[in-house]
Amino acid sequence: LTQRFPFLKTKRGIAILVAVLLLIIGGGLAGLAALPKNNGSGSKAGQNSGSDADGEPIRDDSFFYGQSPPVYPSPGMTGAGQWAGAFGKARKMVGRMTLEEKVSLTAGASSNTSCPGFLPAIPRVGFPGMCLADAGNGLRGTDFVSAWPSGIHVGASWNKVLARQRGSGMGGEFKTKGVNVLLGPVVGPAGRVVLSGRNWEGFSSDPYLSGVLVHETVSAVQAAGVITSTKHYIANEQETNRNPSGDVQSVSSNIDDRTMHEVYLWPFQDAVHAGSGNMMCSYQRLNNSYGCANSKALNGLLKTELGFQGWVVSDWGAQHAGAAAALAGMDVAMPSGDALWGSHLVDAVNNGSVPETRIDDMVIRTLATWYQMGQDQDFPQPGVGMAADLTKPHRIVDARNSSFRSTLLDGAVEGHVLVKNTRNALPLKEPKMLSIFGYSAKNPDRNNPTAGLSPWLWGAESFNYAEFGAGFFGWSKEFDRTSIAFNGTLYSGGGSGATSQSSVISPFDALVSQAYDDGTALFWDFDSGTPSVNPMSDACLIFGNAYATEGADRPGVRDDYTDGLIKHVADQCGNTIVILHNAGIRLVDQFVDHPNVTALLFAHLPGQASGRAVVSLLYGRANPSGKLPYTVARNESDYAVLAPDLPDLPQGTFAHFPQSNFSEGVLVDYRHFDARNVTPPRYEFGFGLSYTTFRYSNLVVHKADDGVFSEYPVGEVVEGGQEDLWDVLVEVSADVANAGGVEGAEVAQLYVGIPAEGAPVRQLRGFEKPFLEVAGKATVRFGLTRRDLSVWDVVAQKWRLVRGEFMVEVGGSSRDLPLVGKVTI
Repeated sequence: LTQRFPFLKTKRGIAILVAVLLLIIGGGLAGLAALPKNNGSGSKAGQNSGSDADGEPIRDDSFFYGQSPPVYPSPGMTGAGQWAGAFGKARKMVGRMTLEEKVSLTAGASSNTSCPGFLPAIPRVGFPGMCLADAGNGLRGTDFVSAWPSGIHVGASWNKVLARQRGSGMGGEFKTKGVNVLLGPVVGPAGRVVLSGRNWEGFSSDPYLSGVLVHETVSAVQAAGVITSTKHYIANEQETNRNPSGDVQSVSSNIDDRTMHEVYLWPFQDAVHAGSGNMMCSYQRLNNSYGCANSKALNGLLKTELGFQGWVVSDWGAQHAGAAAALAGMDVAMPSGDALWGSHLVDAVNNGSVPETRIDDMVIRTLATWYQMGQDQDFPQPGVGMAADLTKPHRIVDARNSSFRSTLLDGAVEGHVLVKNTRNALPLKEPKMLSIFGYSAKNPDRNNPTAGLSPWLWGAESFNYAEFGAGFFGWSKEFDRTSIAFNGTLYSGGGSGATSQSSVISPFDALVSQAYDDGTALFWDFDSGTPSVNPMSDACLIFGNAYATEGADRPGVRDDYTDGLIKHVADQCGNTIVILHNAGIRLVDQFVDHPNVTALLFAHLPGQASGRAVVSLLYGRANPSGKLPYTVARNESDYAVLAPDLPDLPQGTFAHFPQSNFSEGVLVDYRHFDARNVTPPRYEFGFGLSYTTFRYSNLVVHKADDGVFSEYPVGEVVEGGQEDLWDVLVEVSADVANAGGVEGAEVAQLYVGIPAEGAPVRQLRGFEKPFLEVAGKATVRFGLTRRDLSVWDVVAQKWRLVRGEFMVEVGGSSRDLPLVGKVTI
């Protein structure tokens, strides 16, 4: 096209082309606002889109052209703000490279390490290469590292300080092992699909909570000298059809502009604001354009609107275009770009399809992050601690730092959420006899790396590895979908986000140690679903789990085997305490009202200190302080979107192009429950019990400065967007007092009701977690920024501060908000 119309090589020509295309499109994303309602039950895409499910299948991508607006050219890195020095150094180094050398840094290469991704060295200019390794919960596939609490566990802690300390500890381990890029943290999936297989890697189903915790994580990891690859950008909400298979393309996440900004882009914006050096583009399509070749998402939203200064790397195997991906804003292909880039990219530059300035920008962005994190100064040899084969003799690089042992334990403790505690069942008080049941109490029978793709490598030792491989590797298209991991307790979920487990303590290990010290008699049965129950037990502990993994979405949010086990034991034991290690939302209505089920703990994925953490809570050495980062409904039908969308089978209009219409808009999780006034949830978002009680008082709400604010931001674009989006416009304070008899921490939550059409009833906009002694009191303070109080204006393409009366509520959960105030803007 550019050879036939040479003017299209110019910026003016590209601008004219874009304008014409937008005119033809006549609405682009705005038209998606009228998408039909998704019924949330895994309905067929053809039905969701209102097409005739019996119609002729679409076989050509051209049918979808224009659904994602084109945004060209890809903006070059500016070196704004803190990036000026690194930008200058990178530009100078790139200026010394040949075209072939530059292209070599746009894709992964093989190495003699176990780094999943590796950028080759260019010794001539002093670049040693870069190692990229999984993942956001700690280093995978190597030894002498820690198994940190998973993202969902961090979200359940609602603790900014612990999130920051965890980031520092992980960053230090990655650096010691010679890993330049930590492939995490995760804020996509954002929790839209309840049964999504990777929700456990992220923090929460609320964008604000995720945004705060990703900001802390990115800041801490990069302060340790390691680049974060925040992922998966963007709207990667289900594992089903995430990749093409045969003649079926990846699922398309179809999102309107407002929903994109207010839900899915929100936490990525916080990551960019924190300075994240890398973004990983996702597998699926976005408005029917592949995520790693979507110019609207990469050039438009990320690099222009958010002012992103770093580089974009593809998820592994997510590249589906050559020159088009480069022009759309992708900078590096992993694990290799040979099929579409490599020498083809050199040819594309030589024939004028891709400007060499675009190649320069791709490499400058990559090298600037290397300089920005100081990796040119004291960084270890890339991959030095990532042995290619752990089963063979190799150099031991112990990356663990004893100063973070308390962070591992505290993080494990605070991510447990106590949701039921009747008849003072907990804490345990010197029991004479305990009976322990359930497959999730003990360690798996094996925890041992073997050559090749071992269960240990992928966090599947507790699970059925044949079933895991069928979903993750595609060993079989027909496979069972099991809800639980029968073979032992869960420290993390499965897939590339799994942790390397070596120094782990199971709940049973810790209980045996405690019982030995106390002289408590223990009985246990981890095998039977209908065990014998000793009638003299002071308490019966049941450990179950809900497994989830990359590569497959979960089959359900409850399982009859575990629920049956719980009811069987409760029928015979008057004090039955249930602990569930859940890699996602787990419904409990089949057993929780049983009169003998006295306590319930959602234990999530605590990492290596799991056993010590749960025993410290059960015996009262620690006071539960976690809160739910999602809503637990009573029934599956209560959720807006329960299951992933499926393609039409066996025939239908979209049989080859699965569609997922995000027609619930911004009403995700508790926002849906509030707006639709559905059956009250079993346990609401932000809920969690303590061994003490807290009281709220003295709400104060006042506007900052003179209280006169412009409707739209006017600041320059910095990392994360216009700089005045972070101006504090309203300040809120409240007092929290410990009214019980035990010291403990409380998560004080602030929710705002924005007086705009289509806005949720309330949205989380602040949280603090003070620790209070008995009779202690603290004042919590919240600063509400312009972004916190705004909605996305799809016409102005800016955040709009609406005029009217804003509701301000403060309390202990999204439905326990005793303090109510108002502020008028």
